[in-house]
Amino acid sequence: MFKILKQENNARRGEFKTVHGTVQTPAFMNVATSAAIKGGVSALDLKDLKCQVMLCNTYHLHVRPGDEVVKKLGGLHKMTNWDRPILTDSGGFQVFSLAALRKIEEEGVTFASHVDGRKIFMGPEESMQIQSNLGSTIAMAFDECVENPAEYSYSFESCKRTTRWLKRCKSEMARLNSLETTINKNQMLFGINQGCTFKDLRTEHMKEIAELDLNGYAIGGLAVGEPAEVMYDIIESVEPFMPKDKPRYLMGVGTPVNILEAVERGVDLFDCVMPSRNARHGHIFTSKGIINVMNLKYETDTSPIDENCNCPTCKNFSKGYLRHLLKANEMLGQRLLVMHNLYFYNNLLEEIRLALDNGTFAQYKKEKIEILGRRI
Repeated sequence: MFKILKQENNARRGEFKTVHGTVQTPAFMNVATSAAIKGGVSALDLKDLKCQVMLCNTYHLHVRPGDEVVKKLGGLHKMTNWDRPILTDSGGFQVFSLAALRKIEEEGVTFASHVDGRKIFMGPEESMQIQSNLGSTIAMAFDECVENPAEYSYSFESCKRTTRWLKRCKSEMARLNSLETTINKNQMLFGINQGCTFKDLRTEHMKEIAELDLNGYAIGGLAVGEPAEVMYDIIESVEPFMPKDKPRYLMGVGTPVNILEAVERGVDLFDCVMPSRNARHGHIFTSKGIINVMNLKYETDTSPIDENCNCPTCKNFSKGYLRHLLKANEMLGQRLLVMHNLYFYNNLLEEIRLALDNGTFAQYKKEKIEILGRRI
């Protein structure tokens, strides 16, 4: 399913084959939390933005419209008209971040919906059942997301619980994939490495879950407020124990600089709400650095956001017009800017893949690292 085509030190250039198509890695997965990209961007738009994988969220889709409703609509692929891979997050992060009141037990977590307050129970089996109803290509295992900083003793017990839950996820997915009524009988399972910022917990947990021979492995619980250098240090500690022949996913990351650093350390897949969220507020990524299109100096600027960009927005509209749209609260402004930022991210990963193909990634990173993090 996963094949490494080229490698430059730890940086990997690969192909990940799925029932819904082949993903060229490293790749950025575009976040469509409730089966839609915020900012009025559809799945059809994503194809023009070089997107390979769409990411949807189990928790949000379970709350509304309900995973049974999605199943009746034919699953996420049919509902959104997206025929490429979809990854569904397990809901674990949302359960632990959005629910003000929650009770964690061995069976799972009881919590109150952030929408209407109704009581919901979710455990490994429930998460797998919901994701099976959604029919995604890749399902993420249900894990416990511990806040940083955390006590060592609690983090230790949490890792053990996450491993036990992962084994239950694997068993339940095997059962679901065997059912006649299952939408995607080839649904894959990715396990998630936890352990906060404790290197020994991270490495031991990775060793444990690697033995389960899953379809892929993720590093979770990072990019939640710790310094970037700590995140890079954890990746370096965990990477030697991650299976070489499986895709590696760094969850919730990140900035273009984060991505370059993580690719260098052996990561294959990324996702983050940053490009779409920032775009809706006028914060735009460009080949020369980051700009805020709301700045007054762009009021009469007739040039595109990025003269080196071939996205639909840059080919057709000026900074001055885009600034006006945001100032006037016109949805079109958000849509066009989200499209640019998503294109920028997907194009960045395409350039990274090309550099790896050519054996020039180290030089590419050196040239880009200072520029892409610079605010203009």
